[in-house]
Amino acid sequence: MQYNPGWNDSSVNLLHVRAAGPGDSLHYVWSSIGAPAVLLVATQSPSSALRVNWTQLLSPSPAGAIWIEPPDSVVYSTAVVFTKLFEFSEAKPSGELFYPTYDLSEFSWDSLNHTLNRTALTAELSGVPATDPGGGFSNGSLAFRVTAYEASGRDGRLPGLLHTADSSQLEFILAGVAPRGNGSRFVLEVATVEEAGAARRLRSERSIDDEYTPTIFEVLSLVAESQNGSSSLGFLQWKATAYGSRSPRREDGIRCRAQALRAANWTLPVSSIVQAYFGESLGSSCTVSALNVSFGGEEGQVYQEKRYLSWSVLLGFGQPPRDTFSPLVISIAAVALGTPLAMLLLGSCLVLLAQRRRYSEYEPIN
Repeated sequence: MQYNPGWNDSSVNLLHVRAAGPGDSLHYVWSSIGAPAVLLVATQSPSSALRVNWTQLLSPSPAGAIWIEPPDSVVYSTAVVFTKLFEFSEAKPSGELFYPTYDLSEFSWDSLNHTLNRTALTAELSGVPATDPGGGFSNGSLAFRVTAYEASGRDGRLPGLLHTADSSQLEFILAGVAPRGNGSRFVLEVATVEEAGAARRLRSERSIDDEYTPTIFEVLSLVAESQNGSSSLGFLQWKATAYGSRSPRREDGIRCRAQALRAANWTLPVSSIVQAYFGESLGSSCTVSALNVSFGGEEGQVYQEKRYLSWSVLLGFGQPPRDTFSPLVISIAAVALGTPLAMLLLGSCLVLLAQRRRYSEYEPIN
């Protein structure tokens, strides 16, 4: 983990997380310069390095300020930008009432250096609107908590996402933010940037297994695929739930819905690391898509009562991890299904044996 590599000023945030393998390396670049965003780059070189021209990055024209050396080692790059936070209430009978939008590119962000833990591989980016006329953030904040991993495993807190060493987890947190209406619901807008040859698709998978996330049977994945669909290049993955507690339990669940993925026909807000890396191709050959993730519903009062909301999403390269039944569940299912079957077979054998013995007592006539 590197914080602002090559720059000593903590008034801006750039966190570089690098994972090196025997023949390749992966780069995650998180930043709050402009709208909060993460740049993901996979390379074929185990010694590839991030380079930043800070003077250019912080200028009005940042294109070309971020690159990977050697440049020809890059095999895939993408970006995810968290652009806006919407708030609305389903006021009846007038229908939905939208409040002024929180533009995340206009937030003031605390220094990541205060929360950076290189041992646990975690960091938290926390911010508030630069101007807050309504006072909703007077006692609250919006945060993105980043966790990197050195090995495969499962997060110990709900929703218990399965991860690999190639992935990182992001937790979106609203804490203490005052809702502007009764039964307010929040919507986070997420934009993705793909270079030519790749496209994003939203997948939904349902399973009868809710062992690790009780009562939640749906997993959603925003997968980047090659144009012919032959391979998955990267992904965002999450369970269809958020939570209304710092120590989440099943009863703290808040419904999470994803709207249809759409082409973004608007210009990305100023997000310097995205513009700095993709440069002029951002407005020409790159594809920008957007997705809205909403929190709340019938159980929307959870946030009203606790003023806390957390949503966890996994980001990574290749195919998203797939959950399987644990050995304990397989054993229980085997016993539950195998015992009646064994009793049925044993009973059938006893009946057949009893019938043979019954008829063997008689001698054939003639």
